[in-house]
Amino acid sequence: MASTDGLVPITRSFLASYYDKYPFPPLPGDVSALSSHIRSLCNDLLSRFPPTDEEREMLEQAERSPPHKIDENMWKNREMMEQIVFMLEKSRWPPSIQQQSGPEDAELADLFSQLQDKFHETLNLLISFQARNSDRVFNIVMTYLPQDFRGTIIRQQRERSERNKQAEVDALINSGANIRSKYALLWKQQMDRRRQLAQLGSATGVYKTLVKYLVGVPEVLLDFIKTINDDDGPMEEQRHRYGPPLYSLTTLVLFIQLYLSISLERFESKKLSRDGLADLEKAANIYTSEFARFITFMSEVFVNSPFFITAEEAGAIDGSKTDDFKEINIPAGKTYEVSLNVDALNSYIAWDFSLTQTKINLDIGFSVECINESGEKILILPYRRYESDQGNFCTCVAGNYKLIWDNSYSNFFKKALRFKVDCIPPVVEPIPSVESEEKNGD
Repeated sequence: MASTDGLVPITRSFLASYYDKYPFPPLPGDVSALSSHIRSLCNDLLSRFPPTDEEREMLEQAERSPPHKIDENMWKNREMMEQIVFMLEKSRWPPSIQQQSGPEDAELADLFSQLQDKFHETLNLLISFQARNSDRVFNIVMTYLPQDFRGTIIRQQRERSERNKQAEVDALINSGANIRSKYALLWKQQMDRRRQLAQLGSATGVYKTLVKYLVGVPEVLLDFIKTINDDDGPMEEQRHRYGPPLYSLTTLVLFIQLYLSISLERFESKKLSRDGLADLEKAANIYTSEFARFITFMSEVFVNSPFFITAEEAGAIDGSKTDDFKEINIPAGKTYEVSLNVDALNSYIAWDFSLTQTKINLDIGFSVECINESGEKILILPYRRYESDQGNFCTCVAGNYKLIWDNSYSNFFKKALRFKVDCIPPVVEPIPSVESEEKNGD
């Protein structure tokens, strides 16, 4: 069992500093230009040949902004590549291309074979990347667990879970489901893996039998695996740095898949022009080469990225001791609030905030209110404008407590707020036993 003594989970500030050493060379301008061009080709075809309901749905999906998640975009790219490989199977070519009755058909057959090979190679690269990364996260977590029956149980649970997941996918495919349904199931399974990892951190769900055995498991590890995938966690820095190029590639492959689909569907009515073929080939070549470059780059970043660092390293990066401060921008005319559901009376709610701009005469409104269990609103701290403030109070009722920062009065200036909010449960004194009372009485 590796030691976590003196270690803390990676922070977003640390990852920002770490990623500074790994700048991703920008995508060529052709990526966005080709996406727009392929979109125009799709629209031109669909204007002359009305789209089916499925094609209309595909078009809407391609025109939506990609999801703001690295892994979700990875799965979407994997799904589109598998769709393209499937469409380019020889048995699915239009009959005239299969028969290669003329030089143009022979040229198309050769192009389709080349494109299928390129997408198949890139698809396998992505599948390998995802498998290695998943194993790495799990194995690092296991490194910090006590090397006894607890680790064995968790490994066995994971192996059994993965076998069940694969059996579920196989059953779906054998039932005749399409690729889209397959990837809907694969994404659901990915979310299940996330929940299981978080459950390990809190010792709930499938791991509840281990609750009484978690003594000796480092708290820093449990904290880390509970928050590894949080929307506002350290991985948000990864999305910020490396998400945009991946999102652009997702858009490009969606339009490649759409254009190929509607072109093959209408091949006998409207054969692909030489210009259309050239555009398709160029888009496929740029997409597969750039996606392979992105995956290779991310593999290097992940392999060298730590999960835990010393408190001194975190402090040096964050500028102070490791704490729970967050930073947000509140636009002019807007408010921001933090809600805390408090069940126990005599809990303490505390806050510490300040504005980080250097301009003078900047302040922000702040107030605290509570909605009790009857739905009644109770004002805890009246509205007042501050540059910074620290405070706390003891809760006297159960309910939803809201800490509200108000920038609605500002017409021009956003406010950069650095804040920390804590809810500290009441300390319950142990009830003395009869035996101890008798001893004290003696």
